[in-house]
Amino acid sequence: MTGGEGGGGGDESDDDAGHALVIDAAQAGGRIDAVIAAAIPGLSRAQVQRLLDDGHVLVNGVAPKKANARVRVDDAITVAIPPPEPLEVVAEDIPLAVVYEDHELIVIDKPAGLVVHPAPGHARGTLVNALLFHCTDLSGIGGVMRPGIVHRLDKDTSGLMVATKTDRAHASLSAAFAAKSRGEGTETTGISRAYLAITAPPPPAPSGTLRTLYGRHPVNRKEFSSKVSQGKSAVTHWAVQRTLADGGAALVQFRLETGRTHQIRVHAADHGFALIGDPVYGHRARDDRTAAAAVALGRQALHAAKLAFDHPVTGARLTFEAPLPPDMAAVLARLG
Repeated sequence: MTGGEGGGGGDESDDDAGHALVIDAAQAGGRIDAVIAAAIPGLSRAQVQRLLDDGHVLVNGVAPKKANARVRVDDAITVAIPPPEPLEVVAEDIPLAVVYEDHELIVIDKPAGLVVHPAPGHARGTLVNALLFHCTDLSGIGGVMRPGIVHRLDKDTSGLMVATKTDRAHASLSAAFAAKSRGEGTETTGISRAYLAITAPPPPAPSGTLRTLYGRHPVNRKEFSSKVSQGKSAVTHWAVQRTLADGGAALVQFRLETGRTHQIRVHAADHGFALIGDPVYGHRARDDRTAAAAVALGRQALHAAKLAFDHPVTGARLTFEAPLPPDMAAVLARLG
């Protein structure tokens, strides 16, 4: 399959970002939605379905009628990706647990259930909306009066996050988090993060390290996998803090050496000790006790408990800790 990219290249413009695909023998017979999702990085099957529904996909100049239409050798497929929908982000009085704040940045203890950033169809009720209301001294990021999000937590992961208020803080911490994703830095330099999770069963040893390749799942492109033949490196360290449920579960500290999307959840699940309550990567609980605890929790049992970094202006080392939220503490009591 060959591809070319033109149009707006993903930037907001009058033209769509265009992709041209030509089917070869290896792709012949595949579903068109699966073929497109595999060929264009960042597109999920659901996004491809919307593009098909909206007429942004043509096969030999004609819009296919079904997402499961089969492609043939030498089919010419064009995919036009519209520019992102403009978002009107408004300030909202949403309670925040502020751990630290100065003129350059703010550290919060994010509750589970709070989305970090607005997106089409979800423009309100996010952390950014809350920060716009709370932070009255924003100097602007990129010329826009908004907080700078330099890293994220999944909606249903709780714990420590830092956001920036100024361009200089945003540039510095963005670079630091990018370096962390590549595995650069140590526990005393750069970004340091540790998480607490409840897994069932426990890890295979009191402590250990996972070093794997990491990338999109070869079948489900919306998920990630550490069992891939090529990808980026991912390193996760674990240490059991407490055994639970008569040995059927454990409270585990995870420390990230790299920063890949869903890294802890994927590494734990792929190696046999998935987080309880994880709706994507979790496995069926082996006993009724942990299964009931997962249902009661209603989310993945993951909390960003520690965060350390160098202040982007003063250079001082800042270290923060956040206790387990009540819902995870209740699971500990239930399984203890």
